[in-house]
Amino acid sequence: MDTVALRTFVEVCRIGSISGAAAALGYSQSAVSRQVAVLEREVGHPLVERLPRGVRTTVHGEAFLGHARVAVRELERAVEAARDATTTRRRRVNLGAVPSATASLVPRAMTRLARTDPDVTVSLTGDLTPRLLDRLVAEELDLVVVTDYPPGLPDLPGVRFRHLLDEEVHLVVGAGHRRLARTTRRRVRWETLDDESWVEDNAGSAAVLHLAAARAGFVPRVEYDVRGLLSKLALVASGHGIALVPGLMVPGLRPDVVVRRLADPPTRGVYAGYRHATAENESLLAALDAEVTG
Repeated sequence: MDTVALRTFVEVCRIGSISGAAAALGYSQSAVSRQVAVLEREVGHPLVERLPRGVRTTVHGEAFLGHARVAVRELERAVEAARDATTTRRRRVNLGAVPSATASLVPRAMTRLARTDPDVTVSLTGDLTPRLLDRLVAEELDLVVVTDYPPGLPDLPGVRFRHLLDEEVHLVVGAGHRRLARTTRRRVRWETLDDESWVEDNAGSAAVLHLAAARAGFVPRVEYDVRGLLSKLALVASGHGIALVPGLMVPGLRPDVVVRRLADPPTRGVYAGYRHATAENESLLAALDAEVTG
């Protein structure tokens, strides 16, 4: 079976788009389509369904995908092993982390690791918790930093979770907000936010917002549903709405937004997840723990 086609298929499924996979891999769209078609002929079933915008896996494609991911990852490890055999031995951790963790905690831990265990190198992938856990189970990633945002962390056979910290969720508003940017209150009460427009960027954060607002007796008006923290913060900075952000994000926020602490704030747990207690994973976990404890 063509290994290039396997890699291409895994990337198409990860991105959900033929054109997106082509851009990520540096191929033409027609080349990506041909490679998927080659696999479909070998398997004897359609693997993806072409939609007006993107693709989704068929039942046969979903069954094939998990094995394809493992095969691609093993090929990558084979290449790494061959390279390590003729160069100075370097140990690698393939790390995945949620965007808020990549904004501060993870880069600091990587810097610490470079001092304490310089033979360990880290490759980093940013994504949301569910997709990171899928890739951990498929052994595409060695260790992940994830959160228990709704619906919470699943019970995954063979996956261990280590609690890193609990953090408050904060309110962010544009620096020009007529009321909230200049309030003298130490903490903002939820019931004062019932007439605000909100910006959201993922289902977990939206669930936290709706639960907290429900306790205060109102339904939040989410006017903007975007994908990505950059877009979320740009809309807040421009005065189009307000938003929630986790505490890990606060040190890296842009200067034209204002952070306000909330009365009865939502909290979330941040965890490291891994399958194998390797020396490399333990070194990175020690660096994460040290950054959390200061």
